[in-house]
Amino acid sequence: MEIMNQARGYAYLFGVLKNQQADPFCRSCNSFVKTLAAVKENLAKFEAQHAGEIKNLPEEFSRLFADAKGGIAAMKQPENPAGQKKAGNCKLPEGVCFIKSSLAIFQKV
Repeated sequence: MEIMNQARGYAYLFGVLKNQQADPFCRSCNSFVKTLAAVKENLAKFEAQHAGEIKNLPEEFSRLFADAKGGIAAMKQPENPAGQKKAGNCKLPEGVCFIKSSLAIFQKV
């Protein structure tokens, strides 16, 4: 069921974003800001388009989605974000970003 997978995907993204808020580089990176904004926007569209189907999710998935939705909504953007790779701080290989890669996985769902 596509709606169920999307609900799971939002839970996955919430987990990644929540975890990376503790990372010294990710938490203040432009990629975090852009991804969080995209997730919030996508979540609002998803809810508007699929409200009835979301209500019909099995309880365990409904709870999972509600937790993710609340957590994502509560997340705050960093005050002075900067590109951590451009600043020379992030040492992940070129083209690799934990946050962007997680969003890309979700978008395939």
